[in-house]
Amino acid sequence: MKVTVLYGGPSSEREVSLVSGRAVADGLRAAGHAVTEVDIQPNNLSGLDNPCDVVFPVLHGEWGEDGQLQEILEQRKLPFVGSGSHASRLGMNKLDTKQAWEDAGLPTPPYVLAVRQHPDSIRSINRLGPPAVAKAIAAGSSIGVYICKSEKELRESCEKLLAEQGKVLVERFVEGIELTVGVLEGKALSPIRIVSKAAFFDYDAKYKSAETEHRFDTGLPTDLIERIQRDVEKAHEVVGARDLSRIDVMVDQDNNPYLIEINTMPGFTPKSLLPEMAAHDGVPFAKLVDRLVNRAYERGALVEA
Repeated sequence: MKVTVLYGGPSSEREVSLVSGRAVADGLRAAGHAVTEVDIQPNNLSGLDNPCDVVFPVLHGEWGEDGQLQEILEQRKLPFVGSGSHASRLGMNKLDTKQAWEDAGLPTPPYVLAVRQHPDSIRSINRLGPPAVAKAIAAGSSIGVYICKSEKELRESCEKLLAEQGKVLVERFVEGIELTVGVLEGKALSPIRIVSKAAFFDYDAKYKSAETEHRFDTGLPTDLIERIQRDVEKAHEVVGARDLSRIDVMVDQDNNPYLIEINTMPGFTPKSLLPEMAAHDGVPFAKLVDRLVNRAYERGALVEA
């Protein structure tokens, strides 16, 4: 079929999107599809005028992953891979996602929201730490995330985020094992344990470091892995994600799992985790992207409320 692959965009994750998008295009061609590649921008949507059967948007971060592009595709009645506009908006907002998971009875670390205009909320930050994690509310690939081991680090990180964005999400730091779990067509894939020499699995550790290990041997009991997979599938469903997602999980020293955040359009670079998990579970890259475009084609064009 004819597939338009969208990549690039205006966000700080543009570099990753370019690599992901080109890899997806190559995989689709290997699967026999006719592919048009489009480096898309909010002020240049001309690439959407190309006749196609399915659009595969491989953008990360602001505009491309937060529901704005998805809403444009819905309005144009173009079938596309991935979550619709509503789920994309929810998944990009860490606060709204955590609240939705809490309402569904899913485990996520305790947190507070600090708002620049409300001094009382800022004073509440110290209830959680240190150690604590200060986060930008709407950013991907661990951008704008600070692990704070001291009161000074926590104060300075919150001041930085409050000055930049007016709000900061402060979450209790979970010491333990870091997992990431992909979801493909509603089913959890085999988890990967992240072992990074960096203090935190940040943007550079994800996409640039050669020292980060991805281990399928997690060292955790089988029944705990199965519980985590069930939680991840429910978390994907609660957000309203479709086709694929990747959810980060921390497991504390007492083997209690906590859902951290969801990525509704995971990366497709050579270092990306969801394609690695899919391949481990018997779905090689070309088959993965082929299944995703066929699923979107069969679903057709949908408009979310």
